[in-house]
Amino acid sequence: MSRRFDFVAGQEDAGRRIDVIVSGRCDRSRSAGGKLVRDGFVLVNGASVKPSHMVSVGERISVTTPQPTLASAQPEDIPVHLVYEDADLCVVDKPAGMATHPAPGSAHGTLVNALLAALGPLPSINGVLRAGIVHRLDKNTSGLLVVAKSDAAMRALSAAMAARAVRRRYDAVVWGVPALAIASVDAPIGRDPRSRVKFAVRDKGRAALTHYRTVETFIAPQETRSSPKRTPSFARLEITLETGRTHQIRVHCASIGHPIVGDDVYGSSRPSTGMHRQALHASLLAFSHPISGVAMSFSSPWAADFAGLVDRLRRGLLP
Repeated sequence: MSRRFDFVAGQEDAGRRIDVIVSGRCDRSRSAGGKLVRDGFVLVNGASVKPSHMVSVGERISVTTPQPTLASAQPEDIPVHLVYEDADLCVVDKPAGMATHPAPGSAHGTLVNALLAALGPLPSINGVLRAGIVHRLDKNTSGLLVVAKSDAAMRALSAAMAARAVRRRYDAVVWGVPALAIASVDAPIGRDPRSRVKFAVRDKGRAALTHYRTVETFIAPQETRSSPKRTPSFARLEITLETGRTHQIRVHCASIGHPIVGDDVYGSSRPSTGMHRQALHASLLAFSHPISGVAMSFSSPWAADFAGLVDRLRRGLLP
């Protein structure tokens, strides 16, 4: 249902834009606060104003937040693996092949569809009812996500993500062995101008920082019979993120010459390894509970195809 509240601007509001004040009072983004102002849901001294209106002390402000609208996603009876659940959140182990939320080409069968059926309506974001998604995984990446079940948890988890207070660790198998066993890739990421579905390292992209550690290497025989030597051909990495850009791990690995095995977008020219999706798994998720503050940590075993790839590599069954 819609809500209305009235207040008088104080010293702390003086000289600030009305859209900024409304976004803070309503727990919405600045753009969503601006939309409330433009759509006439915000009155200053009884009159509509522009989002750029600078507030003065003593002005009477009235805000009406409309009833949240339904997102396009509909509940679908799809099995979903809940690793943990309480009144405020749940942790999901997402399989590869399932998109996190509906998008062009993936309107149905997503994690959001499954969560809406399993848990019912979940928190709204900027006035739109969504399934509590705080962060996402690519469709063909398996592993752990945290999902908010209450508005308070949604706000707190989103803030923790922005403050980089949520620890996420991934396991990946890449082509070749990085020159440095432990290193970071600090390179901005933006949409690839040559392809609408790809991202790339770009000078004017958004800041992106990835840390990796090589934990295992695999050896392949030389292709020529003249040399009996064996050379490193693959590596298993543990990867942690400081930021969460779209395709970040995949783009950063490819940018240093070590694309993820099975990635048909950023490493499509490589030979087949029997892995039919990117060998990337979100294996660990750790954070403080958004309401109680208790430290929480969850781990996920490798998906069967990922474990099978590592087993083949360990046994020397390489392409």
